Amino acid sequence: MPAHFCGVCAHKPTYGVVPTRGQLPPGLPAWLIGRDLAVIGPMARSVDDLALALDVIAGPDEAVDGRAYRVSLPPARAEKLKDYRVLVIAEHPLLPTSAAVGAALERLSNELAAAGADVKRETPLIPDLGASAKLYVKLLSAVLSSGMPDNQYLEMRKAAESIPAADQSLGAEFMRGALLSHRDWVQADFVAPGAETAVARPVPELRRRPLPGRRDAGLPHDHTEPQSSRTIAVDGKQFPYLNQLAWADPATTCGLPATVVPVAVADGLPIGVQIIGPEYEDRTPLAFARLIEREFGRFVAPPGYA
Repeated sequence: MPAHFCGVCAHKPTYGVVPTRGQLPPGLPAWLIGRDLAVIGPMARSVDDLALALDVIAGPDEAVDGRAYRVSLPPARAEKLKDYRVLVIAEHPLLPTSAAVGAALERLSNELAAAGADVKRETPLIPDLGASAKLYVKLLSAVLSSGMPDNQYLEMRKAAESIPAADQSLGAEFMRGALLSHRDWVQADFVAPGAETAVARPVPELRRRPLPGRRDAGLPHDHTEPQSSRTIAVDGKQFPYLNQLAWADPATTCGLPATVVPVAVADGLPIGVQIIGPEYEDRTPLAFARLIEREFGRFVAPPGYA
């Protein structure tokens, strides 16, 4: 999201490809092992710089897995836009797409099709995005709560226990996630295909397609407490603030690589597209993003930052 809101490029590596040790605010102990869901990756003004940075930082932690493992990422699947198959996900059941973002994504989709790419807008292979997002926020909350001070965790536990069972909102599922036992976590993390919740890992056919997704343009900072009272506006209509996490789900829950590149500016705010690729094939969304950058425009510094 920082890259998207700032009009620059970013890459979220496949889970485990880049070591996370040391990537914490000063004063906190370094993690010697990776945290569930969490990855780190580069931000830059160009896709070429993203690829260069990934080459530098990818690989196992030299102090841990690096004693026995090495990373060898495969090359991109294609070098021309006409050789890519693309699934465009322009809407989400939990948060509508703003008119400006929708128009930018539609324009890009048409440009890709005109360049020869096989562009599709729907497929039965995609899981229920609403259910998948609820699974994601539960897993995310469990990860975040593991690092909370005891008093903060107890407060969150009390709040979660007071939520009516009928409340199945994203915010409610986020609160419940803090209470997951290890058994609950394992069951949620490896939910079977066809289950009513979601598919935790995409089926192989889906992994062959880069998946452009989108987020809303930048939004005002909101530090209102409690967090559950915050809202986000989409074309003048208010929605729960946490619902914007839904767009992080498809790549994060599945541990897939995703590259973000700017594609438009609306009302002075940048709009980016999220390109999700196959597991361990980070070079595929990077190559696709490079082609978008080359064919349809790249990062432009805002006034005063040239």
